[in-house]
Amino acid sequence: MTTSHSNLKGAALSLAAFGIYATHDVVVKYLGGSFSAVQIIFFSGLLSFPILSVMLLGDRRDENLVPRHPWWSLLRAGSAVISGVLGFYAFSKLPLAQCYAIFFSMPLLITLMAIPMLGEKVGLRRGVAVIVGLLGVLVVLRPGQADLELGHLAALAAAVTAALGSVIVRKIGKDERSAVLMLYPMLGNVLAMGAALPFVYQPMQITDLGLMGIIALFSFLAGLLVIKAYRTAPAIIVAPMQYSQILWAALYGTLLFDETIDRFTAIGSAIIIASGIYIVLREGTPSVSGNRPVLSTKGRPENGGMPRVSVMMQRMGIPERQD
Repeated sequence: MTTSHSNLKGAALSLAAFGIYATHDVVVKYLGGSFSAVQIIFFSGLLSFPILSVMLLGDRRDENLVPRHPWWSLLRAGSAVISGVLGFYAFSKLPLAQCYAIFFSMPLLITLMAIPMLGEKVGLRRGVAVIVGLLGVLVVLRPGQADLELGHLAALAAAVTAALGSVIVRKIGKDERSAVLMLYPMLGNVLAMGAALPFVYQPMQITDLGLMGIIALFSFLAGLLVIKAYRTAPAIIVAPMQYSQILWAALYGTLLFDETIDRFTAIGSAIIIASGIYIVLREGTPSVSGNRPVLSTKGRPENGGMPRVSVMMQRMGIPERQD
């Protein structure tokens, strides 16, 4: 397969994956009108356990599940719980396009956090890109001109905690077993959501439970497509495809939720996306970044049940296509 054909195939696979992720988010938003984020995450996570249990049971190595970095593992599990709940809450309260615009700030936040946590050296160009991207977030939020809701704060906090989890995976991923990286966020979500569930539980119909199962299924299928994309094309080709979700947000928001993308969200999103793509391109240059914290993220953070794609690739022993 020629390089150009591989790159095109990898981009197409990634576009399909993020289309499924966007549909996943539509189901989350729909269910969020009737159920709390806690309830949605608990049941969708519970329904994803059979798939992940099979993956975990396939590990025959004679090693225990005690983390080599317990405090980092605990912090990552906590960040997965918080980002999952706040992210699902944000989808239930905000227009899809605004959610994505704020979540797209993750590469900027990862770049900043990688400086103290990974020893990443960020030069003038990436530093300016981060500042410009964060200004784009302010354009979307318009503090002082538009009312900031809990949904906006939740989306921002979800982006921060998800970025933290990504950097932690990069920091400890080479030392920890993939089973450990998968298990602890899963357990953290199920235990935390299970403890809170009695206080927020609303009776469900079988169709509601089925939709929560679809959340788990779509997350898993999209993850597999992203894995295939990273096996087929370099990360520098695949990673920018995540921004296609803004197009799905415009389509789904208009057709299903009577949403429109206002001028400030459109301008702010364009600024954030341009900054994020520039950071990805700069990280793709070996002389610029040895840590590659953004490119190593591979897809989306844990959503309450499914682990991040990079951990699934490590667990399955799948190498990515090298740049």
